[in-house]
Amino acid sequence: MSASTLPTFQGPRVRLRPPADGDVAARFALGRDPGIAGMFGASRDRIRPLTEADAAAWVRRVAGHPHGWIIEHGRLLGEIRLDNLDPRDRRASLAIGILDPAALGQGLGTEAIRLLLGYAFGPLALHRIGIRVLAYNRRAIRAYEKCGFRIEGRERETAFVNGHWHDDVIMGLLDHEFAAPNAGLAQPAADPRP
Repeated sequence: MSASTLPTFQGPRVRLRPPADGDVAARFALGRDPGIAGMFGASRDRIRPLTEADAAAWVRRVAGHPHGWIIEHGRLLGEIRLDNLDPRDRRASLAIGILDPAALGQGLGTEAIRLLLGYAFGPLALHRIGIRVLAYNRRAIRAYEKCGFRIEGRERETAFVNGHWHDDVIMGLLDHEFAAPNAGLAQPAADPRP
């Protein structure tokens, strides 16, 4: 599946869609927030300003991903992906990045995750979605738990950030754990493109 054939999903406040014209400028306008980059595991001394070429590469990467979407709430907020999708074992890992600090703490990431999980456990018929997150990223852990993910373990000292080792928390969600409270989520939205 390519970005041009990916379905679009519309929630109450969030839309998941393939990349479109204007996304490079929108991504560039967001810049690279040091606090957000730190939650992804970047050390302060390695964070550099975002260039237009970086923004274009980001959009190309999302567009070239077989299961990658732009997260939109009136404007581009970030991306969400299903990585390492294994149809035989019916599993994948989830990755999400909200890049606008003004959008944090509003439940927009949680809504985006639920939309994607509805698709993953519905039409894609996956059995398991895994995620790994830095242990100090408590906001992300809370969002994943709200979506039903359970902490399954901890990988000790996996990331060297700002001169210190940090653990990764390993989380997982199974189809039957998600299905009941979220029935009907992630039905593809009508495509507004001609």
